Amino acid sequence: MYDFTACIVTYNTPASDLERIIKCFQKIKLNFKLWISDNSETDNLKFFFEKTDDARIEYIFNNSNKGFGAGHNVVINKLISNSKISEFHLIINADIYFEENVIEKIVEYMKNHNEIGQIGPKIRDFEGKFSYTCRLFPTPANLIFRRFLPFKNIVEKMDYDYEMKWANFDEMMEVPILSGCFIFSRVSALKEIGGFDERYFMYMEDYDLCRRIGQKYKVIYFPEAEIFHEHGKASYKSKKLMMFHVKSAIKYFNKWGWFFDKERKVKNRKCMSKYKKQKL
Repeated sequence: MYDFTACIVTYNTPASDLERIIKCFQKIKLNFKLWISDNSETDNLKFFFEKTDDARIEYIFNNSNKGFGAGHNVVINKLISNSKISEFHLIINADIYFEENVIEKIVEYMKNHNEIGQIGPKIRDFEGKFSYTCRLFPTPANLIFRRFLPFKNIVEKMDYDYEMKWANFDEMMEVPILSGCFIFSRVSALKEIGGFDERYFMYMEDYDLCRRIGQKYKVIYFPEAEIFHEHGKASYKSKKLMMFHVKSAIKYFNKWGWFFDKERKVKNRKCMSKYKKQKL
């Protein structure tokens, strides 16, 4: 049994972009298995991992691109069908960097807190700037309408609550949504919810997964661990990716509710009541 397993989904990802995160994994002092689930049209990355020659890393060529969640489900389904593989699983982006002992710290904490289904670290960009990566459950205004609002002050006011900028991010918190760039979950939680909902091709699948885990377990922001993410907000720079984002947001609200979402109302209010600080 591994201490934890992990998966990176790739799509036409250059091998050079994977070298940094592979080196991060190779410094981990735990028994792990890392899968690379490749949604690309060709299996060019296969030769990179053959040269890497690390038995802990396995390359899977999916020969199709059915979406981000589907790529991860290839591995999640392995874990669900054999619970003896690992107790914990990490879903992680390729554009992540972390120092030594970060994963060890998270695994140790999860082992001592069985009530937690998903945990997320403090996140900074590569220049060291802190990223507000915890979220309340979104409203249509948070995800769709704000993109088309010309009034910057209104958008900033909406984001202030939605991105929990009133909270103390040096303290541990139970939150509605964690960043999808680093999803460290209990395998039993993934088994209970059935992995990613593959109706989302790209975007919002992480929100949906986190929300379903939170219905059965605690979802915890854990600032004792810190990672770095080269976050580019690609959907703000590409019309094609923006449309993927909007379509996924529509699917999300069709599933969970547009303006009438009791769970959103209750959990958001509870989170704000518990953690909102008065900033002078």
